[in-house]
Formats: sequence, structure tokens, C-alpha cells
Amino acid sequence: MSHGRHVTMLTEGTYPHVHGGVSTWCDQLVRGMPEVDFNVIALTGSGREPVTWELPRNVYRHTAFPLWGPLPPRSRRSVLRGRAHRRFTQVYESFLLSLLDPEPDPARHSFSEALRELAVLARAGKLAPALRSESVLRLLMAVWTRPGLVTADAAPTIHDALTATDLLEHALRPLSVRIPPDSVAHAVSSGLATLPALAAKYLDGVPFLLTEHGIYLRERYLGYRSAAQRWPVKALMLGFYRELNTEGYRQADLITPCNQYNRRWEERGGAESERIRTVYNGVDPHAFPEAGPEPDVPTLSWCGRIDPIKDLETLIRAYAFMREELPALRLRLFGPVPAGCEEYKLRLEKLAAELGVTDGITYEGRIDQVATAYAAGSVVMLSSISEGFPFSIIEAMSCGRTTVSTDVGGVREAVGDTGLVVPPREPETMARATLALLRDDRRRAELGRLSRKRVVEKFTLHQSVDGFRHIYRELAGQPVLPVHAGDEWTQRLADPWYRELAADGSLW
Repeated sequence: MSHGRHVTMLTEGTYPHVHGGVSTWCDQLVRGMPEVDFNVIALTGSGREPVTWELPRNVYRHTAFPLWGPLPPRSRRSVLRGRAHRRFTQVYESFLLSLLDPEPDPARHSFSEALRELAVLARAGKLAPALRSESVLRLLMAVWTRPGLVTADAAPTIHDALTATDLLEHALRPLSVRIPPDSVAHAVSSGLATLPALAAKYLDGVPFLLTEHGIYLRERYLGYRSAAQRWPVKALMLGFYRELNTEGYRQADLITPCNQYNRRWEERGGAESERIRTVYNGVDPHAFPEAGPEPDVPTLSWCGRIDPIKDLETLIRAYAFMREELPALRLRLFGPVPAGCEEYKLRLEKLAAELGVTDGITYEGRIDQVATAYAAGSVVMLSSISEGFPFSIIEAMSCGRTTVSTDVGGVREAVGDTGLVVPPREPETMARATLALLRDDRRRAELGRLSRKRVVEKFTLHQSVDGFRHIYRELAGQPVLPVHAGDEWTQRLADPWYRELAADGSLW
């Protein structure tokens, strides 16, 4: 890459600590460009998660950044006082209002302005301790009950304030992550992974590339539907993710969705269309060759991680419906159970027992030769409630297997007319579509042939990696110029507050 630039890849809960679709994509990208040096910064839970991928030589550094680990000693000693604390209180009030006020006052700080100033504090090691002060709790209670806000009548409690402040403090920690100023920052999802990239763009002018697979904001809304927190906490956190999502869309130099579905979300979320380039995920047709004959016993194959977002309840219910007409039918589930999803697997096993189909379902775990998972099925299934451009579908297609999938994310774009697409969370509809395929050998074989042809023509690994190679080169050629240079931030940096924060050299 020109100008001495390299790539800082920012991940959240995925590569290189977890296997799955996004992690597979990250590994493909890194290995596909041996000429590019990668610095991988992974946002994780505790920071002690094992590395489950073998990192290639061009990953010159890997850092696990814990969202829930203890504060570093320097942060625990950093306390704001006097003028600096009053300034922080003003900024934080603006920040809270930007999350909760549906009709913001243009005269006050926006989320973007407030986040820039919080990034300055985070870089100086002073944000986390500031958020743990008693005055912050009192401020949040006052903002929550302000007339006209969505939380005003919800009777928030001190416990709510403690919960919300703790969640925000941990969520904002990535603002303190330092990215080398001579790199391209590549966040491989929206959300928290964009925070280090935003801070580096605000303060150092680092080019910012944003890739989306699943729709991060939609998945946060789905997750908070069943979360235990009370409404004031949910309103605040969903407001935070909404505004952060929009800020990432607005600040990214380029956005690379993996399908047109994501592109529409991004445009509605504030991204300018000229900064969006769709780059489809790809597979190596040689690594996923034609699978050959189907199994002797009619079998449904599924491949992924055992996770609620995959909605395996719907798949098991659909399977139970099919078993009534095809008693010999089997369901084989390939993939790991990630940490935290053990209880979900128990729920699935209990559901299968209640439906009387336990004898036909096998959990195969993670396998090294993934292509064998697709070969194991007559039809490959996908029942997710949220997806980007799922590898399990295009990998199965490359193996010459037809699919029955839920109509989420870029699934319909991937499948085209080579498989069947059904609404999510409708087990009977999924079952009837699958039975139609299982009863028609000729149609199943023809759709499988067309599936592989579609992958070879449109969704190869070479096409995907080469698209990012050109994008990296383009962004690497941009001049290194801090965003604030020459504008109101130049004057703002002369403020005594900033001079105090920068006194120990930690800011720049």
C-alpha cells in the first residue's frame, strides 16, 4: 500500500476469537492480501478469550481490548475537578439529550459534537472515572425526567441510573483505543467497533472504512426486546446505538455493505449514496466443490453457530412438521455453541423432546471440512431472523446443493432463483417449501446445478478480495489531516480544558 499505510482491522466479538461468518470473511481478507500489513484490534468481553484462528504472518499485531475488564491503573487515578468537571458535565448532558430527545434543539451540542469531546477525555484516560461519579447519576436522573422526553413518565430509579451508566461506561471504552495514524481504520461492523475509528478520524484524520454484514442496529433492537432492563435503560441504550450507527454512516469515508439490502439501510440511516460500494462476500469454488450424490436417507443440513439470532426453534418446528409426512427425515446441525449460548442449546433440546423428534436431530459440533456439512444434506437450511450475506448459503450453493432460507438481509440476493426463500419465523411455511423440494428429485438436482453456476459467476473469493484490495489502495492515498484542522476545533484545542488533558502528553 502506498504512503506507508497499513490496515487496522476493528472487530467486535468475532475474529480472531470466534468462528463464524464474519470471522471467516476477516480471515479470507487477511490471507487474500499477503502484501498488506494488518493490525487487528478485537473488542472482546474479558480480554482473556483464546485466539481460535491461526493468524497469518501479515497480521503484525493483534490486541484483544476488553469491554468488561477492569479499568487500567491510569484511568482509576484520573479524576476531573473544577472547571474540567463542569465542562464534562455540560458535554455529557448534551450527549444524554442527543440519545433521548426525538426533536433535538439545533442550538445545543449534537451527538457528533459530544462524542468528539468524549473521545478527547477517553484518550486522556479520564472518561471512565468521570462516568463513575455521583454527579453523573444525578444528571442522568434529571435528564430522564425532563418534560417532553420519552422517559419522563417511566419513573426511573437510582438502580436504573446505575445500570444505564455502567452499560454506557463499558460501551464507550473503545474510544480510548489508539489506532496508528498512518493506517486505514477498517471497522468490520457498525456499533462499538466504529468507536476507535471515529476517534482516530476526529483527532488524527485517519481514513475510515466501514463494512456491514448483518444490520447491527436491527440486531440491537431485536436483542433488547427480551433484555431484563427496564424501559428507561433500554431507551437510553437503544438511543446510543441509533446515534452511533448514524454517526458511523456519516463519518465513514467509504461504506462497503455486502448486499443491496444493507445499502438501503445505510442510505436511510444517513449515508451518502456516493460513498457506498457493495462488495459481495465470496467463496473459493475449489474449496467448496460439487458435493456429489445426496445421502441415502433424506436429510436436512444446517451449518452455523448455535445462537438465538439463527432461530433454530423455527427450524426444529419445521422439521417436526415434516417428520409427520416423512418419518425417515433427519436433521443434522453443524457448528459450535459459542460461550453464553449453552442455555440456548438446552432450550432447543427441550423443544425437540416436547415435539417428539429428538431421535432425528444430531448436533455435529464444529467441523474442519465445512464442505462435508453441505454434502451431508439433501437440502441445506437457514432459519435466521437476521443475516448479512450468509456464507452458509453461498458455500452450500458452491457445493451444488439447493437451499431453503428465510428472507432476511441479503439472502434473496444470494439465492436468486436457485433455491426457495420463505418468511422468517413461519415453521409451517418453511416445512411445506422444503417438502416440495424433497419430493421432486429432478427439480432439486437442477436447482443445485444452477446454484453452483451462480456462485462461480457472481460470488467468488477472488472477486471479493480484489474489491477490497482496490479500496484499501484508494484510502491509503488520502492525505493524513486531522478533521479538526482549520475549523472550529483549532480554537477549541486552545481551551484550558484541553491543555489540562494534554499536559501529560496522553492526548496526541
